[in-house]
Amino acid sequence: MRVLVVEDEEELADAVARGLRLHAMAVDVVYDGQEALDLAGYVDYDVVVLDRDLPEVHGDDVCAELAAAAPASRILMLTAAGRVSERVGGLSLGADDYLVKPFVFAELVARIRTLARRSPRARPAALERAGIRLDPGRRTVTRDGRQITLNRKEFDVLRELLRADGGLVAAAELRRSAWDEYADPASGVLRVTLTSLRKKLGAPPMIENVPGRGYRL
Repeated sequence: MRVLVVEDEEELADAVARGLRLHAMAVDVVYDGQEALDLAGYVDYDVVVLDRDLPEVHGDDVCAELAAAAPASRILMLTAAGRVSERVGGLSLGADDYLVKPFVFAELVARIRTLARRSPRARPAALERAGIRLDPGRRTVTRDGRQITLNRKEFDVLRELLRADGGLVAAAELRRSAWDEYADPASGVLRVTLTSLRKKLGAPPMIENVPGRGYRL
């Protein structure tokens, strides 16, 4: 699940992001409304957690623009403005849900997951190459008809490699797709994930490393 947190209180935004990542969500964070619009313009988010009182571009304007431009992204307004009239106003702008500060973190996680399940996106088509078949909707993988069990990160990395259809995918792009833009390139998590993925896919080897350029199937 891909989540964008838009909050100008940086400590709160970073704390929310850390907590969501512990729940296996890929989270990007921005601290003003213009950054939110810029990032949402080229990344497809399942849920946008949006503060209302933002610098640069007000949260109400961000909400209205995202609701019009990216209807598949669900919007959860997270704000101190909790009067009934304010909640109604936020929902009328296109927000899908509204959570008032201070909040219980477990409730935030539950609401985000509920919104993601309500996404109107059509089920994506299965991806196939050289006997490998990945079904994004059912989250299943087979090779020559043999079922392969992958964890979330392995699945996401394989999906990006299949999408490239034999083309090279940079390591940075694989990290962004399976983790988020803050993934540490020095941590070795991608290398460990690829090693495990190669082992599970079996012989003959399918994933090629082109030094300095990336990976491909």
